[in-house]
Amino acid sequence: MISWNSRTVPDLPGGPPPIRLWDSALGTLAELPQEARQGLYVCGITPYDATHMGHAATYVAFDLLNRLWRDAGHDVDYVQNVTDVDDPLLERATATKVDWMDLARSQTDLFRTDMEALNVLAPDHYVGAVESVPAIVPVIEDLLQRNLAYCVPGSEREPDGDVYFSVERASQGTDTGNGTTWNPGFISHLSGQEMITTFAERGGDPARAGKHNPLDPLLWRVARPGEPSWDGASLGPGRPGWHIECSVIALQHLDAPFAVQGGGSDLMFPHHEMSAGHAQAISGLPLARHYAHAGMVGLDGEKMSKSKGNLVLVSALREAGTDPVAIRLAILANHYRSDWSWTTGALDAARSRLDMWRAALATATVESVHELLASMRAALAHDLDAPAALEAVDSWCAAGAHLTGTDEGAELAADALDALLGIRLKD
Repeated sequence: MISWNSRTVPDLPGGPPPIRLWDSALGTLAELPQEARQGLYVCGITPYDATHMGHAATYVAFDLLNRLWRDAGHDVDYVQNVTDVDDPLLERATATKVDWMDLARSQTDLFRTDMEALNVLAPDHYVGAVESVPAIVPVIEDLLQRNLAYCVPGSEREPDGDVYFSVERASQGTDTGNGTTWNPGFISHLSGQEMITTFAERGGDPARAGKHNPLDPLLWRVARPGEPSWDGASLGPGRPGWHIECSVIALQHLDAPFAVQGGGSDLMFPHHEMSAGHAQAISGLPLARHYAHAGMVGLDGEKMSKSKGNLVLVSALREAGTDPVAIRLAILANHYRSDWSWTTGALDAARSRLDMWRAALATATVESVHELLASMRAALAHDLDAPAALEAVDSWCAAGAHLTGTDEGAELAADALDALLGIRLKD
């Protein structure tokens, strides 16, 4: 699958201090490994609707990590998937009477355009679930052969042959590589009953008859009438489950354990926990060293959801003439781990801040920008604290109000904001 175009990231003098990131599994800040190559996997969209502010906030958050690693001189292998076949996509296609493939294609195209407009660096590998089916099938066959997966018998409502992952067999003393043992709940820290409830709410089927454990996730859904399916070899025609998709894609393109698995906080359970379990069962190695999650975004104090019809779409804002730089700046005003609400007031504040920053370029000196760089890097290296970095820029603007700037200072300031925050003040 084709990714989008990234703008060139300016080189800056110096580099950041060691990066510390909140690890959801450990429940503490963790210093990231300082290796020449860093691996980052961020779960992508299911393309049945346009990019809303929650999507944008997540990808902007991990774009900061990508940029900070590059500022430190690391090479970054960034992988993102597209779940271009799944129940929500098929349901939306049926409801709107649009071919599911056309829906997936159009929304993926729109997502790419939104990400490019928001100056999010493109993944090195942008991989769809559909194109990954040939790689997924033999993995599931192997899990079956090793008794880490099993087939569920059919019923009046369901056909024979759906394949499920055995969490009980996979969780027996498996070290995740960061001092914890893999089991459902190792990232989210939910109780057993909380997991069953959440599993049902997020695409799982804990009440499915014939499963060994209510939390066992689907690996292969055998073909149903009216649904798309692919050759599953000994599994029979069908399509893969959600979690195994990310496991296989990650292991295809990154060396396990890679540095950071990222995504929204709603992916901790079941998606990230089950993906990690699948991957470790496949490779014998932990999937990632650290698990990081972005908060949820609401609208005017209410949870943003498709059912409520209160989504703020990046594409709609852009079509209304909103500067994408202001959208990104409004997102960065919130710490990535916090739950927050989008408001028109926040966008107005971002526009005003952007005007102030642009005006301040005229007062920039090389010396003052070096001081600004140190402050921004320190803020971002401490759990990607973008609000603190923005406040550092505001203070720099105020302190330099009476200075006579230089062309070199203005260029360095613009480069610093672009390279570290993704905020382009000049075209």
